[in-house]
Amino acid sequence: MAKISVIARNEKRKRLVQKYAALRARLKREGRWEELHKLPRNSSPVRVRNRCFATGRGRAVYRKFGLCRVVLRQLALEGKIPGMRKASW
Repeated sequence: MAKISVIARNEKRKRLVQKYAALRARLKREGRWEELHKLPRNSSPVRVRNRCFATGRGRAVYRKFGLCRVVLRQLALEGKIPGMRKASW
């Protein structure tokens, strides 16, 4: 489980990205780079990290499910993800 502060920081970044998305797009389109650099760093979508919905883990997160590999495997073995089962050959 990730620290609550790390998860909260990432959520704050998501809110900032959403808040400044239109302004950033307009400044980029017009080529006003000096004003773009004055915006908060965390308003850039590159700084948002994909995290597991259940645990907050930042690595090995499957975008399609929003879960990390550990939780995804656990739920798949329990049969809670439709159409997914353990491979055997």
